[in-house]
Amino acid sequence: MQGKPRPAASAAEAISRMDQYVALGVIGQQEVAQLLGINVTDLTCLGHVLGAGETPLSAGELAELTNLTTGAVTGVLNRLERAGYAHRRPDPGDRRRVRVVPDPSAAARIFAVYQPFYDRLGSVFAEYTPDEIAVIADWFGRAAGAARAHLAQVRSGELGPLSP
Repeated sequence: MQGKPRPAASAAEAISRMDQYVALGVIGQQEVAQLLGINVTDLTCLGHVLGAGETPLSAGELAELTNLTTGAVTGVLNRLERAGYAHRRPDPGDRRRVRVVPDPSAAARIFAVYQPFYDRLGSVFAEYTPDEIAVIADWFGRAAGAARAHLAQVRSGELGPLSP
């Protein structure tokens, strides 16, 4: 497959488009969370639980993936369990640890909400070559690392108070 010609874009233009996509994603996540009766943080954590597939995450792994404290993740898991979206299961290899698994019927409802979007994204990706998709995937992985580093800087107070 040969790639299509792409219009030139500067890094600033790409960042602007990313900002637009992220902003739309934030609004979309809020609306999906509302539809499901949970908050955005809980939806984000649930997404990681679902993404783990056959290798359920521990609470600590979920905290690391989301950059939340383990205490905050405990609250998230309590809410997800009460809402019927996830369950804690003992870790067969370490009885001190629990693993988080999605409720199968809840997972089906969530996939039903997201599948049309993933289908649309699949159509977008179909217009790119495997090499172009590899660049996109690499960029997202590296950008996530930059986002984690920035979040750490914000949380450290290094940027100082910015409110008036």
